[in-house]
Amino acid sequence: MSKLDALLELWNSKLPLPEQLQQRLDRKFTLEFNYNSNHIEGNQLTYGQTEILLLFGKVVNAANMRDLEEMKSHDVALKMMISEAKETGKPLTEVFIRQLHQIMFREDYEERRVAPDGTVYSYTVHVGRYKTRANSVRTKTGELFEYASKEETPGLMYDLVKWYNEEAEKGALTAIELATLFHYRYIRIHPFEDGNGRISRLLMNFILLRHKYPMIVVRHKDKDRYLDALAKSDANVDPRPSFGAKASIEQIAPFLDYMKKALEKEIEDNLAFIDETAENVWWFNGEFVTFRSQNTIKILNLLSEHPGITVRELAEDVGINKSAIQKQLASLQEKGFIVRTDGKRGTWHVAIVCTTGKGGTR
Repeated sequence: MSKLDALLELWNSKLPLPEQLQQRLDRKFTLEFNYNSNHIEGNQLTYGQTEILLLFGKVVNAANMRDLEEMKSHDVALKMMISEAKETGKPLTEVFIRQLHQIMFREDYEERRVAPDGTVYSYTVHVGRYKTRANSVRTKTGELFEYASKEETPGLMYDLVKWYNEEAEKGALTAIELATLFHYRYIRIHPFEDGNGRISRLLMNFILLRHKYPMIVVRHKDKDRYLDALAKSDANVDPRPSFGAKASIEQIAPFLDYMKKALEKEIEDNLAFIDETAENVWWFNGEFVTFRSQNTIKILNLLSEHPGITVRELAEDVGINKSAIQKQLASLQEKGFIVRTDGKRGTWHVAIVCTTGKGGTR
């Protein structure tokens, strides 16, 4: 039995999870997927800003309006994807894929780019419609890597969706193989003028969830390894888009290896999250954080339970002076573990999650 198969078996043995624990796990995934998938594409919202925006609809500190709108729309698209994936009797359709794009970007907009020769140009991104112009990317070696032409795209997308539905019915590929191969083929087509990376990661998780696998967060800090795995697979496949859109699972071995490891880590983290019993072990953006100071844990729990608590009240409850409390708060804010809404007189929000469910974000 492979490591991934063993982890999947162990994970399935834990299901169904208690309702409260499942809700906390779902909330953790929602925040981390939205934050990381958008950050890979250049969104600048912090982890704390993302959480407060998605949970409370509030904006904390200065933020780019487009970043805010994209994050909110991406969350709606994620919810739509999850709902669709759970309707197991429905096939995947091109209409659904275009709807995801429509929801994510809402309306047509102008995009400005700088050409290799320094020329600035602009074009219209057509929301919910396949591309009306060629799109390509410059590789690390300076070569131009072409995706499918606007003329090829409709036919290749028809073939991709048809292939997925037939393969899902056959069951010859595992869910992670099917999801990874779909992701790769989709990226080689690049059917929209913008948003293809985010749509591909949504659809990959659609396939995993449809087959009752845990979903994957591709983390921003892992972006280089993610893109390198794609590039290594590209080297095994004919550069012509029509061949890339029909790549085999054997040809994309580097990308499949990356995704299998990502799924293994996701399951390991989820298992550790639900099994953790120590109140000093917390979770923040894909990593466990262990606090040595009981005072820090007390502060976090008090902020979570009483968002409007003052420094004086914290000092009294924790049993240390106000100066020490202020230093702790400054340190926690700097790391992004806590966020204060509405300025200095606003309420506190604890972005870091207590794994035991006895504190932090519930």
